[in-house]
Amino acid sequence: MAEPIFKQKLLPQLLTAMLGALALQAVQAADQAAAPAVAASAAEAEKLDLVEITGVRATLKKNLAEKRESLNIVDSIRAEDLGKFPDKNVADSLQRVPGISVDRSWGEGKAIFVRGTDKNLNMTQLNGQAVSSSEWWLNEPQTRSFNYDMLPSEIVGSLDVFKSPSADLDEGSVGGLVIVRTRKPMEFKDQLTLQGSVEAIYSKLPGKTDPQLSGLLNWKNDDKTFGVMVAVNKQKRTMRRDGLEMFSDGKYNIVDQNGVNTPAYAAWGGGSAIFRQDRERTTANLALQFRPNSATDIVLNYMNSDMKMDNNNQNYLWQAGGLAVNGNIAVTDPKFITTSDGTKALVGGTVGPKTGVSFEPIYRNSYVKSDVLDLDGTYQGSTWKAHGQVGSTSSEGGSSHDYHFWMEGDTRTQINMGPDTYGVKYLDINPLDPKALTLKGGNDRIRKMTGKENYAQGDVTFDVDNSVINAVKVGVKFRDNTLQNTRIQGTAGPGSAGWQSFSLADLSSGASPQLSQAANSPGALTQYAWFDDGLVASKGIPMYQKSMVYADVLSEDYKIHEKISAAYAKAEYATGKLRGDFGVRLVRTEQTSEGFAQLASGSFAPTSQTNSYTDALPNLNVVYDLSKEVILRGAVSRAMARQSFDLLNPGMVRDGTVLSKATAGNPMLKPVHSNQAELGAEWYFADASMVSGTAFIKKLDSFIYKNAQSEVVNGETLTVTRPYNADNGADIKGFELQYQQAFGNTGFGTVVNYTYTDAKAGAVAGQPRLQVLGNSRDQFNWSGYYEKNGLSLRLSYNYRSKSYGNLDMGGQDVNSAYGQWDATANYDITPKLSVYASAVNLTNELVRINTTDGLPIGVYENGARYGLGLRIKY
Repeated sequence: MAEPIFKQKLLPQLLTAMLGALALQAVQAADQAAAPAVAASAAEAEKLDLVEITGVRATLKKNLAEKRESLNIVDSIRAEDLGKFPDKNVADSLQRVPGISVDRSWGEGKAIFVRGTDKNLNMTQLNGQAVSSSEWWLNEPQTRSFNYDMLPSEIVGSLDVFKSPSADLDEGSVGGLVIVRTRKPMEFKDQLTLQGSVEAIYSKLPGKTDPQLSGLLNWKNDDKTFGVMVAVNKQKRTMRRDGLEMFSDGKYNIVDQNGVNTPAYAAWGGGSAIFRQDRERTTANLALQFRPNSATDIVLNYMNSDMKMDNNNQNYLWQAGGLAVNGNIAVTDPKFITTSDGTKALVGGTVGPKTGVSFEPIYRNSYVKSDVLDLDGTYQGSTWKAHGQVGSTSSEGGSSHDYHFWMEGDTRTQINMGPDTYGVKYLDINPLDPKALTLKGGNDRIRKMTGKENYAQGDVTFDVDNSVINAVKVGVKFRDNTLQNTRIQGTAGPGSAGWQSFSLADLSSGASPQLSQAANSPGALTQYAWFDDGLVASKGIPMYQKSMVYADVLSEDYKIHEKISAAYAKAEYATGKLRGDFGVRLVRTEQTSEGFAQLASGSFAPTSQTNSYTDALPNLNVVYDLSKEVILRGAVSRAMARQSFDLLNPGMVRDGTVLSKATAGNPMLKPVHSNQAELGAEWYFADASMVSGTAFIKKLDSFIYKNAQSEVVNGETLTVTRPYNADNGADIKGFELQYQQAFGNTGFGTVVNYTYTDAKAGAVAGQPRLQVLGNSRDQFNWSGYYEKNGLSLRLSYNYRSKSYGNLDMGGQDVNSAYGQWDATANYDITPKLSVYASAVNLTNELVRINTTDGLPIGVYENGARYGLGLRIKY
């Protein structure tokens, strides 16, 4: 109901209020002397670079100055603005930017979607260069999407979101390029700066309070020729996520009690899951800045982020497809729906009795870590400027251990599935009885993902006199990038050395907490007997360690090596009221993909493929100063984004039942290209105030779909399912509206933005038509603030309408509309000491996923978080 209410009531009211305020401002504009403030904006922007911004209004004014002077279509957030949000990583801060929505499946922003494009089609950089990131979860594919888990907001000086490119900006983004900039020593006002904070965060769902610590030391010498900055941030968070979920599967024959056979989709099963994770993130940033003279500026920057993410997931499971015998599932009184592709899907009935229930506790020692070492230098000549940057970034993630215990019990299971409905009854056992389940086996799934990139870039900018073109910039860049995934699996069970079987009662000390009450649906299982963590640590895992037999999982081992070379030329122009830039970027990509292909014997043989392609990416940015208050903008460009690494894996795995069938990646996939344009206007009608609108269109030339085709592999004819490029892509068009105003000297102000995106994907013969992955048609942000006499208050609301995922059991996954309220407060006890409080997800919004046909995939509760802290500045 969230989306209709928003469209029918909330959105019209907010837009009416916004237009009313603008009409009032238009009447008042004739009596205001706005010209002096406008004329001083460039000087103020330069001055603000040298001082610490301490107020919300001043920070928002700085953001507008950056936007106004830019030649690109860009949105910026400065450091104080980040600090005034109750966000604990950069993704949660970016959700306030027009056109950006966030993946919150784990309760904290992890990936971003920009202007209707999927997370894999956007890129994030640190100080203008790549920052390597990996994943912690076994089932998370290795994509090009940046993992924001590893980057806390406190370490950041500013954020810039470039929605229109320039030739000197890296390729790789279709929706937008995010550049995160850390602080530099010379940017601080005082010779010595000390800042620190201590905070306690209470997470409501697990009922835990965790400490948060951060500190910064900056010093520069008397001559302002050398400076050093050290910043350290340490965050702990006890996370709990409760979920009711269903695991997708394929087509089966559903056989009822009368022997009637119905071909239909059936889930493997589903369960009631309690996920807990202890997150401990330590991030350090060291920056050295050297200015031996007025022409030279050299910055050495090092950042390291190390996050331990040990976690435990306990899931009480029912099965359907998991009980299939020769493709048949016995179901009494089955109930079906018809899916979008015309195939029926099982949604109700009684399954069993054999192994009708299972229990899978999982204990993982997970982690992610990244580091960046970057050397950046500029030299300003009389009519030219040289810039060079070299560095290296690496990452690692995965699980050093990922223990799965597998327990089973015999019962008939009655299921009733529907949209956000997870009705399940275990007819012959009591889920609270730990003696009903017996250990049958298990495994240890060890995954390691690594990434490493070395880069070097150099360019020269020449000033041009007496010409429409006032500067020309030419440069080159080289990147050497390697991504690798490895898997080792240990197995244990009857017959393993040291094997010991037991019932759930041997490792249980009672019932689980009441699960997912906010997401509860009629008939859902919300409490059951579960593992005691202490007993597992002292008895269960030691037993596993003695009986595990380990082997490489070669089907999931791969390495992707890329060499990327780029040359670019950019010209900046200005004549009268017109300014902007144009240029072209030439990029050569060479990829080598290595993996393992499974032979008919079941063994694996190494395989390798190479692919290369060259892209020419032109662009034009135009800015026209219609008046002192009104700016018109336009841009046209061609952009590209490379395919995610997991899709480029050349490995092939045969079907476990039909050996002539196999699945594989496709190293020959082409990148996604987009021809795009935008047109907008900005009205800076008062101090720290602006209204703007931007229309945009993107024409993507391809998207990825999977298809089974006949191939000859090592002399055998196989039916191989691979990802392929579609011949047609997607059309994305929409508009962004922004409104920001400080209401005189009252202390009140507001920031509002709305993005509409109409995205349509092409069709593939024989394939169902997909909605564009990651797109939400409506995105809305509102923040209201009050700041006066040392008191600062802010209330924020972030909304995205439903968005779409992959094909799933005859339909497509749909993430329901999501709206979240956050709040923060700050009071300056003294100019150097302040107390602050925060609240995140105040109304405990749920994450809901169903297919387009109403099959429930998951509903998850992450709970609210509250913080109280103290800041000190010197």
